[in-house]
Amino acid sequence: MIQIKTKVKDRFIYFFVEPNIVFVYHIETEQYVTMSGFMDNLDKIETFEINHEANFKTFDHRGNQPIEEIGFFINQDGMNEMVEEINQQIQKARQVKGPEDQLGAVHIVTSESAAGSLRVGLEKPNTVIGFPDSFSTGPLWKLDKEVGRNFRKEWLFENINYEFDDYEQDNKVSNTLREIEDIAGHRQIYLWYGNNADEQIGLRFFLYLLRDKANEIFLVNSTELYKKSNAAEEGQPIFHTGQMESEIVRTFSEKNKEIKPLSDIMRTQFHREWEKLAQTKDVLRVWKDNEIQGVPEHHYDPLILETLKKLHDEQGSKDFIKTGSLLGEIVERTDTHIDIFFLEHRIRYLVYSGALELKGIPKSMRHYSVRFR
Repeated sequence: MIQIKTKVKDRFIYFFVEPNIVFVYHIETEQYVTMSGFMDNLDKIETFEINHEANFKTFDHRGNQPIEEIGFFINQDGMNEMVEEINQQIQKARQVKGPEDQLGAVHIVTSESAAGSLRVGLEKPNTVIGFPDSFSTGPLWKLDKEVGRNFRKEWLFENINYEFDDYEQDNKVSNTLREIEDIAGHRQIYLWYGNNADEQIGLRFFLYLLRDKANEIFLVNSTELYKKSNAAEEGQPIFHTGQMESEIVRTFSEKNKEIKPLSDIMRTQFHREWEKLAQTKDVLRVWKDNEIQGVPEHHYDPLILETLKKLHDEQGSKDFIKTGSLLGEIVERTDTHIDIFFLEHRIRYLVYSGALELKGIPKSMRHYSVRFR
């Protein structure tokens, strides 16, 4: 395994890689980076050669000539180590900023797509944080602690196919937790959530992470905003914040002054509810009767099989059906928000258990098809 040593000088991070190579990364922004972002900007990293490892402590790249047109291999573990070091230094820089540098409210939402819509719809200088994970699936056990996040990470790695590099999801989650930690004490915080397990759990998780902050916190129920907006339609499936529309953001802006800060009593109640959730070992949860309820992992298997049967019936035969098409049909036919990656995990389980037959390679939902045996 490659051993990497680091040091920081002004806005530069030095990475020493045996036997005598030094990579120099210049921190130019205060935006956290991920593995993919790091890989896309490798051309911006300068490479130097030194005589001996002992010279690394005093080495200053300024005044030295970088090596040109020579490639070096660093494995993913090594690059992720570099990404983590870069983000730690970025966080240190962010934390020394004064109140005058952090303006506007902070909006936190359990969906990256909804975060994108909010960024477009809300006026500056509001800040929007979108959490890149699904709380309705996977273990929640001790998720507010590193041991729990590692436990969840291992389960996701073994079961869920996110279709991107192994470290990308880890980087996104870690960076979002850093952004929440970075929120200055004077800024108002708005937590957006809907009437579904994913966002109800996210609401409690975020409040627990914010438990030591004295910020005013406001809750925004996007499902209720949706009902009050002109975007609502008769017979429309249950709204999920990921479906955020400009009309809903407009409704929020109009009714913003009516929202009262969350009381200390209610904050404590949500904290207790999270602590209870963080002791569970369920890997699937639903929102039923206004409660978060754990259900067996095979809860959606009958829905998967029923939908596949309907598609076969419509075909008039039992031809193979693209997994992505099957998943799209399931989502369209149900009024419940379901994590599509968890459904794909269950389809693979049904293949491995012999209920379904597979054609292709299950490296992503686009690469294989299924049918009844």
